[in-house]
Amino acid sequence: MHYVLTGSLGNISKPLAERLISAGHSVTIISSKADKVSQIEAIGAKAAIGSVEDIAFLTATFTGADAVYTMVPPNFGSGNWKKYIATIGENYAAAIQGAGVRNVVNLSSIGAHMPEGCGPVSGLFYVEKALNNLESVNVKHLRPGFFYPNFLANIGMIKHMGIIGGNYGEGTKLVIVHTDDIAEAAAEELLALSFTGKSIRYITSDEKTTDEIAAILGKAIGKPELPWINFKDEDTIGGMIQAGLPEEIAQNYAEMGAAMRSGEMASDYNANRPEVFGKTKLEAFAMVFAAIYAQS
Repeated sequence: MHYVLTGSLGNISKPLAERLISAGHSVTIISSKADKVSQIEAIGAKAAIGSVEDIAFLTATFTGADAVYTMVPPNFGSGNWKKYIATIGENYAAAIQGAGVRNVVNLSSIGAHMPEGCGPVSGLFYVEKALNNLESVNVKHLRPGFFYPNFLANIGMIKHMGIIGGNYGEGTKLVIVHTDDIAEAAAEELLALSFTGKSIRYITSDEKTTDEIAAILGKAIGKPELPWINFKDEDTIGGMIQAGLPEEIAQNYAEMGAAMRSGEMASDYNANRPEVFGKTKLEAFAMVFAAIYAQS
C-alpha cells in the first residue's frame, strides 16, 4: 500500500514512517522544508515539499494514496491560532475529497470534544468536524494525552527557580503519553485499515498527578524534593510571554491549562478511557529528561 504522511520528520511522523516502511509499504512524507529531502529519503520514503496551506499541492500529493495521516503543524506566527488550525483541517478535507482518498488517520488530542475553552485543542475540534463531514471516507481520530516532551520546556524553570509548575491545578491528574506510543497506535490503524465510518481512539501511556510528575522528574535529576507549583492563569501567560511566546499563543496555552484544571479537557476521555495503555511509562521518559537536563 501507499501512505502519505504529514508532519515531516517530527516526533510522531518519523517513527510512524519507519514502521510502515519496515512493513514493506511505500511512504511519501510531506514537509515544508527542502533541506529535509535527504533525511526523508535516507529512511526510505519519498519527499513531497510544499505547504499544508496549499490545497492544490495537497490534492496532488494525496492522489493515489491508500491512506493519509494528517496532523496540523505548529504555527506560532499565526495571529489567530485556533482559526489557523481549523483552516488546515479544512484544507486537508478539501484535498482528501479532491484526491479520492478513502482512509484517513488524523492526529487530534484529548479535549477535542470542546469547540471552545481548550486553547489550540479547540481548533482541533474543527479539524475533526471538517473530516467528519466527508462522505464515503473512513476517518480514525487519534486523541492522545499531554506529550511527555512538553515537560522539557520546564527545564529552565527547574534550573533557575528550583520548581516545576503550570496552571493545571493542585493535584490534577494528567493524561500523558510518549510520542512513540502515538506512532505505534497510528501504525496499527494504518496497517490494518479496519476502521470504518468516523471513530475516535484515545491514546495514553500513563496517568499521573502534578505532584507525582514533579517527584518522578525530580528524582531523575537528583532533586527528589522538586515541588510542583500551581500558577494563576495571568502569571502563566506573563511567564510565557517573558519566555518569548507571542501573547496570543500564551493565552491559548493558559486556556488549555485551565481546561485541564477544571477537568473538562479529560471528561470525554474519562468516559471512554482505553483499556490498554502505551508501553512507555513516565519513569522511562524521566531518564531521557535527565540526560537533556544535564546537557542544558
